[in-house]
Amino acid sequence: MFRHLLVPLDGSRLAEAALGPAAALANALGAAVTLVHVLERKAPHEVHGERHLTEAGEAAAYLDEVAARAFGPGARVGRHVHTDEVGDVARSLFEHSDELAPDLIIMCTHGHSGLRDLVVGSIAQRVVALGTTPVLLIRPDGKQRAFACRRLLVPLDGTPAHEQGLCVAVGLANACGAALHILAVVPRPATLTGKEAAVGKILPGSTAAMLDMAEEDARAYLRHCATLAEGAGTPPEFEVARGDPAATIVAAAERAGADLIVLATHGRAGMDAFWSGSVAPKLPSLTTIPLLFVPVIAGS
Repeated sequence: MFRHLLVPLDGSRLAEAALGPAAALANALGAAVTLVHVLERKAPHEVHGERHLTEAGEAAAYLDEVAARAFGPGARVGRHVHTDEVGDVARSLFEHSDELAPDLIIMCTHGHSGLRDLVVGSIAQRVVALGTTPVLLIRPDGKQRAFACRRLLVPLDGTPAHEQGLCVAVGLANACGAALHILAVVPRPATLTGKEAAVGKILPGSTAAMLDMAEEDARAYLRHCATLAEGAGTPPEFEVARGDPAATIVAAAERAGADLIVLATHGRAGMDAFWSGSVAPKLPSLTTIPLLFVPVIAGS
């Protein structure tokens, strides 16, 4: 399971929302933690309405203070300040994942939902898109909640490569003693898009029948996945739901009382995600439930 956690910080309280989950997972998994700050070229004096760390000595002192404040005395917490100023923070964090070799990155996301965020993406979502390291995104909502890992929801779409998310979820559930809930989403006729929506208008009866067949196929697929997860030590519940994928995933997670949504993703970001309708970039703006994105690695 995860043995080394990387937590990027910029000095703001918003970014510090990642510290509670990092401390909880480090304690549960016996993992080491590295706190990292990247000096940004032409950095603003404020970020999220607060001071922004722009000087190496100030950043090092801040990381020392955070390590002492947020983690217990027995925790293994390293600190790293990237002193060469960079213009692309997301790419620098991706490169640090190669250098520092974490197996999980934990960071907060703004959770904005405007067009610019869909097209450009937050730093957190770009880190997901660039790398091969799983990323746990925390969306602060102004409420103090202790991070928990008692119930995990795993959306699956029948694509074998996306079962990599299930493998990670099973490992995390076994390590934390968590329950597992796996989900497949089949569209309703009204939530179809593109060519499928056009065909649905022309042949509504045939389209409805095809979607009913897809639901039965999805149920059989989830039954197979549940058997695999049970063989790995975590017998899950499973559910097939109908509707828009992103909204239905969030509704199912809330209904199941999930503490964490675990989703395999090809890491599409920017215009590619905007035009493809990829589910992953939509989720951070729809829920405050933590999201664990597992990049799909070809051949795994």
